[in-house]
Amino acid sequence: MSATTEAAPITAPRPKGGIGQSVGDSLVVAKRNLIRMARIPEMIIFGLFQPIMFVVLFTYVFGGSIQVGGSISPQDYREFLMAGIFAQTVTFATAGAGAGIADDMHKGLIDRFRSLPMARGAVLTGRTLADLVQTAFTLVVLAVVALILGWRVHENIGKVLLGFLLLLFLGYAFSWIGALIGLSVRTPEAATSGGLIWLFPLTFISNAFVDANNMPGFLRTIAEWNPFSATVQACRELFGNLPPGFKAPDAWPMQHPVLASALWSLLILAVFRTLAVRKYRSAAA
Repeated sequence: MSATTEAAPITAPRPKGGIGQSVGDSLVVAKRNLIRMARIPEMIIFGLFQPIMFVVLFTYVFGGSIQVGGSISPQDYREFLMAGIFAQTVTFATAGAGAGIADDMHKGLIDRFRSLPMARGAVLTGRTLADLVQTAFTLVVLAVVALILGWRVHENIGKVLLGFLLLLFLGYAFSWIGALIGLSVRTPEAATSGGLIWLFPLTFISNAFVDANNMPGFLRTIAEWNPFSATVQACRELFGNLPPGFKAPDAWPMQHPVLASALWSLLILAVFRTLAVRKYRSAAA
């Protein structure tokens, strides 16, 4: 008499679904992009050149000529400047984010991701998280260079860390603008141009490099309500880098810059993440 056994049916693992799957897929894509960045270190090295060059040029070329708060001291201007350089650095990463996504689309990598059973927004979220890590590394290196050149903070470590968190939040929010641009153009070159052309007026019509109180009326209003300016002003207050005699403009974002910076970044993130994911889904349909 022979005994027979029935093999247990083999079933495919159930997808986690929902938030769990989205988070897991996003982290996998982020890891993939971080590995890629590590294998191409020149991407990071070249990304450091521009902010360091801006620090050196503005510190030593314009440092003794630009008046802030009634002071033309090079040291006062150096400390006034650094928050603007930090903010410019995190926002200029937008162009790299857009170019990276456009390059993935151009090579067909995005199409391969679409064929996998993964959360639709994970590809973009993973990419922006990887860009956030690269931006954080760039900020650390830039802060060290600034300290070597004489930049100092005059507040406690908690406020300083909050300032850098606001910078990273702004950079992450802007990376979703880059994601939308990267999905909307055909080549990485177009994404780079599209990511930079609007950033220059955004950063220069602000309080990043000069005192907004000295601007003409209409430019001053734009600078005061510029999301970029709110983060710069917040960091100056949190770092203790306001020069002697400096008076913040009366506009609400300049009087409450920490709250204004957080609200602006949250609004930008909510709007452009929604638009970018919708663009990704429509392209996949």
